[in-house]
Amino acid sequence: MEKKQKKAILMLENNTTFEGKLIGFNKFCTGEIIFNTSITGYQEIITDPSYFNQIVLLTSPNIGNTGINCEDNESNSVYLSGLIFKNICKNPNHYKSQKTLEKFLLEKKIISIYDVDTRELTNIIRNFGTQIGCIFENKKKNYELAKKKIIYFKNKKKKKKISTKKIYVWNDKKLKKKIEKKINIIVYDYGIKHSILKFLSQNNCNIIVVPSNTKVKKILKYYPHGILLSNGPGNPNEYLEEIKIIKNILKNTKIPILGICLGHQLLAISNDMKIKKMKFGHHGSNHPVKELKTNKILITSQNHNFSVLKSKNQKNIEITHISLLDKTIQGILIKKRNAIGFQGHPEANPGPNDAVIILKNFLKIVKKYKNRDTKNA
Repeated sequence: MEKKQKKAILMLENNTTFEGKLIGFNKFCTGEIIFNTSITGYQEIITDPSYFNQIVLLTSPNIGNTGINCEDNESNSVYLSGLIFKNICKNPNHYKSQKTLEKFLLEKKIISIYDVDTRELTNIIRNFGTQIGCIFENKKKNYELAKKKIIYFKNKKKKKKISTKKIYVWNDKKLKKKIEKKINIIVYDYGIKHSILKFLSQNNCNIIVVPSNTKVKKILKYYPHGILLSNGPGNPNEYLEEIKIIKNILKNTKIPILGICLGHQLLAISNDMKIKKMKFGHHGSNHPVKELKTNKILITSQNHNFSVLKSKNQKNIEITHISLLDKTIQGILIKKRNAIGFQGHPEANPGPNDAVIILKNFLKIVKKYKNRDTKNA
């Protein structure tokens, strides 16, 4: 006999409620609700550390069709608070599938609500901006507690950061043949995705991942040829220690830098640019971005709630890319310095690989720097 499906409630900060069905781990979860328009790639989204403290609303109507496998995770944990979607496929069919989405959510202790009017919820967020919400089992006693949890979340000042606690060398176990690593890349981990590390590893890079607060003196001991500032969650203005370190790198070294997503924003702040919170951000794998020099259009994967603002006084910064959806800044170049920032996710997981050129161009700059550095040694 089939188990009776538990009912769940999604409560918004304005007291609007949505009733649906509970799936996954039965608990309370509170977070900032954002919507993601990707049609595929739910596993990569669920395991992306950038969604820390967020409840992700998937606008694609059917989730779970391809199951879950061990290869496509973007981290070793699940950082999002909860999941909202319309329909779930409980019997996936895919050659890589190893378990159902339902089983995965239970294992990772993530509560989800489905059979919700995701269109109506998306329109609320589009019209009124990102909402704080709470998912819980539909029991009368839970309503007041949910309201308190939403208020507590809104008033919480200190936001935990996602970063490794110790330095480690990344090794891609999936590489079919051993490659002699010739390029040393320091990755500042603010919530790094595995796909970025895999790309670097497959392109002749020896990758040293370091905590977000690692001092410049320490990274110089690894003789880096390039520095990558990773993606990650939260408000970039709160990363005060990290910004100070980036300023130090820019001032005292010539090492090439690439900032991705949050890393792009931190690079911009380190060059005295301002950041603003967007109404509902960019979250999806179909965002058009224009490269200003060539007028080429890149279809990109995006996941951010903050954007870099234009400034008339930024003579040392060139804006290289803009969003065709809202004209927000998507790429910057620090003039007279090998430092570039890109707002989208060039590793494209999930999403199209148009923007992988950003990573390739960064590695070209790194190789030139390495060769010049070797000649001068």
